[in-house]
Amino acid sequence: MIADMTAGPSPALDVVIVNWNGGALLRACLASLAAAEGTLGDSLSLQVVVVDNASRDGSLENLPRLRHGPKVIANPDNQGFGRACNAGAARGRAPAILFLNPDARVTAESLSGAYAALMADPGTGIVGAQLRDEAGTVQRSCARRPTARALIGQALLLDRARLVPSHFMTEWDHAEDRAVDQVMGAFLMIRRSLFTALGGFDERFFVYYEDVDLCARARDAGFVVRHLAGIAVRHEGQGTTRAAKAHRLACFLESQIRYAAKHHGRATALALMATAFGAQVPLRLAQALARRSVPEAGEVLRGAGLLARALPGLMRAIGPR
Repeated sequence: MIADMTAGPSPALDVVIVNWNGGALLRACLASLAAAEGTLGDSLSLQVVVVDNASRDGSLENLPRLRHGPKVIANPDNQGFGRACNAGAARGRAPAILFLNPDARVTAESLSGAYAALMADPGTGIVGAQLRDEAGTVQRSCARRPTARALIGQALLLDRARLVPSHFMTEWDHAEDRAVDQVMGAFLMIRRSLFTALGGFDERFFVYYEDVDLCARARDAGFVVRHLAGIAVRHEGQGTTRAAKAHRLACFLESQIRYAAKHHGRATALALMATAFGAQVPLRLAQALARRSVPEAGEVLRGAGLLARALPGLMRAIGPR
């Protein structure tokens, strides 16, 4: 573990970064935090915790230093995003927690602006930023709370025909502040008191849908989830999972089914399970073959195999008839 307990004001913001083979992305993210910390001074003291899920690329070597950290939790195996986030959050006591992806870059203005917006209104529980890619294009990062009909319709690609709404709010330019159902976990700042009251992320989601679930539970508890258009954060997108396409597909489909079971019941979860093998996998395979990408087709088939092996656990999660 790396720890830096340099004297100074108690951290006002805990920053938790979950890393899996992030390598250069993680170091660039930490460098942006270090630069922001230098500008912020004592106006917003940070503590940074890196939770590494058994990276094999030397991710933890030569990490930039910060006033408080980075503290490092080096897991012996990949424990998933939600569980790693919870472990990182438990290492701090600041009144706000920022969950930040290693493929994100922040500034002093984005940190202080988001923190001020979160703490100014006691009814606001979670805030997210306007995410932009390297070219400065705004990413559509806010999403709707999934209904049972929307989950099944999206699995059948009916959203492309506008028969059901898309998950992400692609029709909206994200150019103004507003309350939304969900902000993306790439930059998600939450009150610690709310995070504690909710029991943190649901660790049954290995990766994907844990942020959807957390925002849904925050709204159910009476708090507002807000998109901050004036807070710009650079975000590469899929920075640490891009190379693991089969694993990513299996995790996405499994988490989607688990979300359906938790929020919409057994019947919806079983329907999504059927569409995963009967529609989503065949459609993705057809798209890969249409592009004449044999490697991509192979990744789809491997992802389907991983999901098939997870079925016994999924059936137990869905519960008895």
